Amino acid sequence: MYIIKKILWILLLLPFYTIAQQRQPVLSLDTILQRIDRNNLLLQSYGLKAESYKHTAKAATAWMAPMVGVGTFMTPYPGQMLMDDRDKGSVMVQLEQDIPNQVKLNANKRYIESKGKVENETRGVTLNEYKTQAKRLYFGWLVALQKIRILQENQKIMEMMKKIEEIRYPYNQSKLGSVYKTAAKLEENQNMIRMQEGDIARASAWLNSLMNVQGNTRFTIDTAYQPSFVPAAAIDTASLAMTRNDIKKMDYRIQSMQLNIEAMKKQSRPDFKLRFDHMSPLTNMMPKAFSVMGMVSIPIVPWSSKMYKSEVKGMEYEIQAMGKEKAAMLQETQGMLYGMQFEIQSMEQRIAATENKIIPTLQKTLDVSFLSYRENKMELPEVIGAWEALTMMQTNVLDEKLKLYLMIADYEKELYR
Repeated sequence: MYIIKKILWILLLLPFYTIAQQRQPVLSLDTILQRIDRNNLLLQSYGLKAESYKHTAKAATAWMAPMVGVGTFMTPYPGQMLMDDRDKGSVMVQLEQDIPNQVKLNANKRYIESKGKVENETRGVTLNEYKTQAKRLYFGWLVALQKIRILQENQKIMEMMKKIEEIRYPYNQSKLGSVYKTAAKLEENQNMIRMQEGDIARASAWLNSLMNVQGNTRFTIDTAYQPSFVPAAAIDTASLAMTRNDIKKMDYRIQSMQLNIEAMKKQSRPDFKLRFDHMSPLTNMMPKAFSVMGMVSIPIVPWSSKMYKSEVKGMEYEIQAMGKEKAAMLQETQGMLYGMQFEIQSMEQRIAATENKIIPTLQKTLDVSFLSYRENKMELPEVIGAWEALTMMQTNVLDEKLKLYLMIADYEKELYR
């Protein structure tokens, strides 16, 4: 009895389990953007590169390993005549250690550490690109769903006209060509729906790849979401320099090059070397001896100093060029954002006029035409013309909305790039 009861419970709960399995999660735009930020593999690589520069900077302050050598000193070749036992030579042990200038090492360490900041800002630039890409896909998906809903609603009207034509045909109140025409229009409408479904599938797969999940993972979007345009409070070069990741990346690159210049200037500091030699004679007639030698490099000589002096001069010119490039980018972005603001606001006005005035008029025209058609006071082609005009205008306004949404995404991209 227990086993039978257990099987019955499983059979009763199975439909609910199937429904739960078929239900797809709804992901908001913010959730998708957060998952991209957290899971995208390319974005993770920038953090690893920045971490690698930290360890490379620590390695830059390391000294060279000491050198130890063992050999002979003033040992005559075999077969030579020795005048005295003192001519047998000695066994020599040599120890040598390079002692780098600590100021040079620390300057090089600061330069290498600065590269990590550049990588972090590169991550910010790439993340902004991915966010814009995700927004464009999300908005395209949203508009595609709206188009499908409109096409499905308009399809019901055409299906009704097709049924009316099929009913009237046996009584010679309509032509066979009219039946075929309505069937063709239905298939054309269905093809448009299939096209939107293909766009949705493409957007879904692309978003999955950005979130680093399997491409065929099923999910839906928040259909109640409505993109809105919020213009920036102020668009001046100072505020843009604080918000744009590519400008901050350029600032860090300039700082890194300045640190590299400081490191190159420190090449004028000398390096040191310590050498110790110990000699053990091969005869007891000679005492053991040693030699201690300290050496210092002279990098200020002309044939050596021209190398780092020329590199410093070249990097100074490059920094000046990057400063000019940064100013040009800020000026160009400022003008671009103002232009995009005016265009977005103009497009919003055109869309509002179409939705509030043109589409309601076309809808009323179709309603009146369809009513006259049902009362057999109007021919089918006239009704189809009104139906096509309404459908075309509804899809056109959604196309305009998509352009508006994409422009908003591009505006936010340029604002925080």
